[in-house]
Amino acid sequence: MDSLLQLIEQDGYAQVLIELEPGTATTIASAADAQVALAGFFIDPAVAGERPRGAVLTSELGPGLAANAPIKLQMSTSADQLEPTPAVRVFPTLRLALGYVDRVGIEALAGSPGIGRIVRAETPSLIRPVQIRLAADAQPATSWGVERLGAPALWAQGIRGAGVLVGHVDTGIDGSHPALADAIAAFTEFDLNGDMVSGAQPWDSDDHGTHTAGTIVGRPGQRGAFGMAPEAKLASAMVIEGGKLLDRILGGIEWAAQNGAQIVSASLGLPGQSPAFQAMVNGLRSRNILPVFAVGNEGPGTSRFPGNYTNVLSVGASDEQDHVAVFSGSQRFINPTRMVPDVVAPGDRILSCLPNGAFAEMSGSSMATPHIAGLAALLLSAEPGSSADDLEAAIQDSAQLPPTMTLQRANRGIPNGPGALALLRQRLH
Repeated sequence: MDSLLQLIEQDGYAQVLIELEPGTATTIASAADAQVALAGFFIDPAVAGERPRGAVLTSELGPGLAANAPIKLQMSTSADQLEPTPAVRVFPTLRLALGYVDRVGIEALAGSPGIGRIVRAETPSLIRPVQIRLAADAQPATSWGVERLGAPALWAQGIRGAGVLVGHVDTGIDGSHPALADAIAAFTEFDLNGDMVSGAQPWDSDDHGTHTAGTIVGRPGQRGAFGMAPEAKLASAMVIEGGKLLDRILGGIEWAAQNGAQIVSASLGLPGQSPAFQAMVNGLRSRNILPVFAVGNEGPGTSRFPGNYTNVLSVGASDEQDHVAVFSGSQRFINPTRMVPDVVAPGDRILSCLPNGAFAEMSGSSMATPHIAGLAALLLSAEPGSSADDLEAAIQDSAQLPPTMTLQRANRGIPNGPGALALLRQRLH
């Protein structure tokens, strides 16, 4: 809080994330209700050089927030179609509010009932692959990553992810790719200002989202089998790359949770430690949703948050020779005592799909993360009554540390699909 106050003293204001205490009701209502319900906490974002507009979100917390925000900037519509959207946002599922405060506002917030931790809003970024190689033509095969985690043994039992919805928070997804046919249960796009685009159709603003989506749910086809859970489906939100990333990312995760996702896969974060996204992760866990996050690509002695939080399933990357990839993050923390990542998974030269029917190999912890999200989907498909805690424990406890890896770099090691299922069934039955 001290550093936040220093920033406010320096600049006159700061954007903050506010944790809403459990039991605090939040609702979407009219702009007039927003002005009354939350007036007094937040300031007009025009102080940050943005143009004012009307707000539409409210909370039943008590004193309220100002109803101004910048003009909407959509990625897929022309300027004459722009509509007003809120600057101060409430995410009821995640129990978060996001807005600008000055010294008076933060002091009022700190003394108000229903308000939990207040932290500076920090902007995460995509954990980009360290290598991208267009895939040469080859005979169809099962990818090495899928094989290494034992997915084919689960497929042979009829366990292929049917009935499971995975939240996919990324750069988007090419819905026309043959490997993703019938794999998208829901799609949304958040524009550069953080507002949901009405009627958006699946597309990818980059290559990253289509590639990670293919690793989770890719259907077998001309390049073989590279999707861990080829009968699961995605709730895919385009949120990363450009604009108000924090507004977009929180909106996408909120949307995925509201649409029934039981697992959320994300390859994003910031280096170091910060509690900025702890409330977001807490909100997912309180809804029995398993967050699977990448640890980062900055190598040993580093990690990214929220991928280094205690209540996410943190994933690092391994290569085909069972070494921890040189780029994969790993770090030991003292308070509380823990190591990240929790597990490592195939993340080097991973074949998956790209937009426009293409295929490529990519390397990064963001390639390892969807492997574990897909494994969680397989387990949940086999045992639909499993909780997020059950899935996490089974995956972690099934992991083994190969002799080619060290505890400091790989922690528990590489999970095993059949072993995880056996442990899950012991836990449940």
